[in-house]
Amino acid sequence: MSLNRYEQAIFEYLQSHPEEGRHWENKVATRAAAGGLRATVLAEELWDYVRERGAHTQPFCDWAAGGGVPRSSLLNLAEYMIRRWGPPVTKRKAPPPV
Repeated sequence: MSLNRYEQAIFEYLQSHPEEGRHWENKVATRAAAGGLRATVLAEELWDYVRERGAHTQPFCDWAAGGGVPRSSLLNLAEYMIRRWGPPVTKRKAPPPV
């Protein structure tokens, strides 16, 4: 899966800040296990997170100072997080040969 530069920067930030990374991992795992998490919803929550962190934290405040982040999609990042931290997808067994 290919992430755009903003998605990659967000994910790297979460990896380099263990508390925030664990928060998102737990959030995704819990909601995905309950079956109530869609990638589009998670992408919107990630945008809210970027806006909130933009007042305090690098690289987000650099983005805010530069006029904000262009409204690029965070959908690939949301899908990646669900795939990585959500429940494993079980594959169907192939029917036995006849």
